[in-house]
Amino acid sequence: MTGQTRTVPVPDGVDGMRLDQAISRIFGLSRTAATAVVDNGDVLIDGVRRGKSDRVRAGGWLEVTLPSAPAPAEVRPPQRVEGLRVVFADDDIAVVDKPVGVAAHASPGWTGPTVTAGLAALGHRISTSGAAERQGIVHRLDVGTTGLMVVAKSELAYTMLKRAFKERDVEKRYHALIQGHPDPSRGTIDAPIDRHPNLDYKWAVVSGGKPSVTHYDTIEAFAAASLIDVQLETGRTHQIRVHFSAMRHPCVGDITYGADPTLAARLSVARQWLHARELRFAHPSGGEPVRFVSEYPQDLAEALAKLQRTG
Repeated sequence: MTGQTRTVPVPDGVDGMRLDQAISRIFGLSRTAATAVVDNGDVLIDGVRRGKSDRVRAGGWLEVTLPSAPAPAEVRPPQRVEGLRVVFADDDIAVVDKPVGVAAHASPGWTGPTVTAGLAALGHRISTSGAAERQGIVHRLDVGTTGLMVVAKSELAYTMLKRAFKERDVEKRYHALIQGHPDPSRGTIDAPIDRHPNLDYKWAVVSGGKPSVTHYDTIEAFAAASLIDVQLETGRTHQIRVHFSAMRHPCVGDITYGADPTLAARLSVARQWLHARELRFAHPSGGEPVRFVSEYPQDLAEALAKLQRTG
């Protein structure tokens, strides 16, 4: 079923881009959805039907029949989540230590446990701000990434924390075990990120993508890998994984972004070695600074210990 037809001028920012990429960028569709729209013949440029690999030019007129909006993600009932630990909670916030295999909130296609459902099962009332399935969520961690998240419980906290993240007033530090040795051992990666041009489930360093800045420092170096401290200045999807993969130093175990499966197997790592280690921010009620630190979960700690014993 198709939705509304939109006619818009081609903006300067997508000049020269493939049609499917331009549709994705302009209308906020996934690459898969944008490609389907073009393949269905629902796109005209200056009145002429075009193919997905055709290039768009700024100033032309784009007529697109958009797909109907997908059904919203299901709002999950309370569900006990094994391993989810609440490290701090009051009337405004809940800070959780998220285990592997848990999503921040419900989303289409995800049937596993979520932080929001887990908090509800523990009796925490969450802010009603935000989309229904992600109420109270002010930032997220990948399903395969462990560590600290803060969730808003009051409406004030939601507003204040969203603003703090937007204005980069929240300090997020991660520890990552990456392949090889970054050169320099301490530095900044400033490279724009957007959806991968060919693989919809991945992200990549892409010219014209969203500004993305990652600061890092080597904590300990081994023969095949380095343990690094990472501080995010921006918060793009998969940012750490994408930036270090682009440097040819993917997170150990991150097969999606090019990690060596042999090293992952030797260290018994079944997912990316990436942990949200520290979180600092001003408490939304009163403004006093708060700081939380998370220890490594067992799988990451054991992999690191193997490296420390064997190099």
